[in-house]
Amino acid sequence: MAKTVRRQDRRVERTQHLIRGALLSLIKEKGFEALTVQEIIDRANVGRATFYAHFDNKDDLLVSGFDDLRASLKALQREAMSRGRTVEERVFGFSQEVFAHTHEYRDIFKVMAGKRSGAAVQRMLQKLVVDLVREDVKEAVGRRGNNAVPPEGVVHFLAGALFGLLMWWMGGKTRLSATEINTLFRKLAIPALQAARI
Repeated sequence: MAKTVRRQDRRVERTQHLIRGALLSLIKEKGFEALTVQEIIDRANVGRATFYAHFDNKDDLLVSGFDDLRASLKALQREAMSRGRTVEERVFGFSQEVFAHTHEYRDIFKVMAGKRSGAAVQRMLQKLVVDLVREDVKEAVGRRGNNAVPPEGVVHFLAGALFGLLMWWMGGKTRLSATEINTLFRKLAIPALQAARI
């Protein structure tokens, strides 16, 4: 029974991978708004029923890519929190991957910028960053934080900093690598987090 489930899971993953790949290649060619589900189905070489067995529509398909990213970033965050001895080692274990992932899909983001779909992607990414930073602030500041600095204020300050740097970097204003922009983020964010703990 376990073999059947694993084989089925691989088939599901493979089908979803094909459909997501078709979506991304078509976005590069014509943008998201102009796409139809039929074009995605044709590019992925899957049937309409197969598409709708996995996704409600093209918007659902676009959003679904964030589920995998969220899981990956959460895993990196948990790993950093469990292995780090100091606050600096435990926090922002996900940030390098945020920059690397965004860099990997830079051309997609550029095509979608300024469009309804681009705004939706930015909102999802921003919410994801806020949720991840919230966990780190809870870990680092906890109940011992400076009473004058509300933890949720720290969350939005740091998430805004990460997201702001990300947008600046994606806008092509600098040629820093993903590692360099992450180093810059950490250099600015960790002292701010430490100030909230005092």
